[in-house]
Amino acid sequence: MPEKIAVLFLCTGNSCRSQMAEAWTRRLKADRITAYSAGIEKHGLNPWMLAVMAEAGVDTTGQSSKTIDELPAATFDYVVTLCGHANETCPFFPGPVKRVHKGFDDPPTLAKTAATEEEALAHYRRVRDEIRDFVAGLPDNLAE
Repeated sequence: MPEKIAVLFLCTGNSCRSQMAEAWTRRLKADRITAYSAGIEKHGLNPWMLAVMAEAGVDTTGQSSKTIDELPAATFDYVVTLCGHANETCPFFPGPVKRVHKGFDDPPTLAKTAATEEEALAHYRRVRDEIRDFVAGLPDNLAE
């Protein structure tokens, strides 16, 4: 069996999209990928993200919002930016790391204009499912 690859999912606040990607990768690809997530900043875990992941049966226990500086010492094979801000401000990673950008809508931003909680949660569910589909295609989806 080939060696696992290490993937860092990077977003602005490590509260929603990167957390979803880390959790989905652990759920769907743990045999092939070691997943990490971090943010340019630390915003805490988004409660609606936690709710829609639990709804999908995905365990986020043990995950926490963190910055790149708080990650364990690891060499990443890939850094996947999930939002434009993280893509534009992604720090330099030494070594042969490959950067890939795969942008997803920001559920907290979309939820601000929702008329109801259900409408807000619909944004989280849609992005959750889009991220699940991206992760399901890993590692092939990392080829540029």
